[in-house]
Amino acid sequence: MKIFFSYQGLQNKYFIELDVSGSITVSELMDSPGGELLSSARIHLRKRAFALFGLFLAGLIAGFPIAKSIIKWIIDEQRLPDDVNVIVTSPVEFIMLQIQLSASFGLFLAFGFLIIEASLKGVKHPVVRARVAELDIKAPRPSLALILSMVSSIGLAVLGIIYAWELLTPMLLEYLSSDAQDAGLSTQWKLGAYVGFVLNLAIASAIGFQAPVVTMLALRVGMVDPKTITTYRKHIWFSSFVLGAMFSPPDPLSLFLVALPIILLFEISLIIDRILPKR
Repeated sequence: MKIFFSYQGLQNKYFIELDVSGSITVSELMDSPGGELLSSARIHLRKRAFALFGLFLAGLIAGFPIAKSIIKWIIDEQRLPDDVNVIVTSPVEFIMLQIQLSASFGLFLAFGFLIIEASLKGVKHPVVRARVAELDIKAPRPSLALILSMVSSIGLAVLGIIYAWELLTPMLLEYLSSDAQDAGLSTQWKLGAYVGFVLNLAIASAIGFQAPVVTMLALRVGMVDPKTITTYRKHIWFSSFVLGAMFSPPDPLSLFLVALPIILLFEISLIIDRILPKR
């Protein structure tokens, strides 16, 4: 099959002929190993649709009163900078925020269940096994090291949340409120914006603090070697700032305070990998 393109230059019109006779059809793509894996995943999702919806609904219902407690905890006057008021701008803003947080909790349960099940059953799929064999990667197996990795991941996530709550958030709130007040502005923050600000910082820190676990696992299973990581160190540092920009508020100080711990933890994980004996 041939496809013709045309574009208008400054004086003349040009035509380009592209021969795609050797292109792959949709049916051929679906018959490929990747297509088989995608088809298996789609069938599995259909079978688990009711279970996933049930988990989401359970999380939504159970998370509603929890969301209210979280909001009240975040907007406690003792945690706010001086001369700062949190306001609502519509009658339903508070309850809608509760629904959003409880829905997020439900989605977390559903996707968490899906990820755990995919991790346990996905590695047994023939296509995944063949691909792992081609890449010469050692697939993780239930072991003490894997359990320690999971515990470390949870511990680092908690540590990231504590860092965000105890150090990062108060420092940023004090700086931002003082900056606005020095400009002669009254500081009244919308409830949804303020809670989103705090939670985004906590989520960014929890994700960013996973850097040591991700790095160690990648090195230990053979996905990458230390030399490759060292070569692309600058790219990884840049990715840390990108992650900080995605989750943190849009100001340079927030970006730096989120990215810096990620980079430090990444470098620490490289040092630990050099110290620990290789298998």
